[in-house]
Amino acid sequence: MKTTIRLAAGIVIVLFSTLFIGAQAPVPIHAVDVTGADIQTVLKTAPANAVADLPIRVADAGGYHVGVYVVNRPKAATPASIYHETKVTEVYHMLKGAGTLVTGGTLVGPIVREAPGTTILSMLNNVRGTAIKGGVSRRIATGDVVVIPGYVPHWWSNVESDMTYLVIRPDPDKTLPLQ
Repeated sequence: MKTTIRLAAGIVIVLFSTLFIGAQAPVPIHAVDVTGADIQTVLKTAPANAVADLPIRVADAGGYHVGVYVVNRPKAATPASIYHETKVTEVYHMLKGAGTLVTGGTLVGPIVREAPGTTILSMLNNVRGTAIKGGVSRRIATGDVVVIPGYVPHWWSNVESDMTYLVIRPDPDKTLPLQ
């Protein structure tokens, strides 16, 4: 009797394992590398005195896109508050510098851009403002990571020094063109 119960339990485990393994999402065709040299090469193209959000790679990750970008944000640049009307999440990894990032809340003085442009800044940043009211402030410095879901307003209220940060953008709607 014990042997029969063990055998039946083993069969159930194998059947459920097979169902779950068979239900897995398709795996992308290949992995995509972004090296430190790739980041530095793209950074060399950034203007010294203006904000630049530059693509390194945008890959098909099997049903959605993932973009890898590098942002150069000089201390002297006046940052706008922004709101993305898209599901694209942004993951910031600060490589150099520090500043105060405000997320959530409401944009002050929002201006809606009617048509998206061809750069990442114009594709995603279709609503801009001058500040954020009622958001959460936090200091982001070298080595820190913050995740900003789509539809969440965000703004650098204080830029302490020139900043460089990597931005990973999971894109379920494939808004970002492959590169």
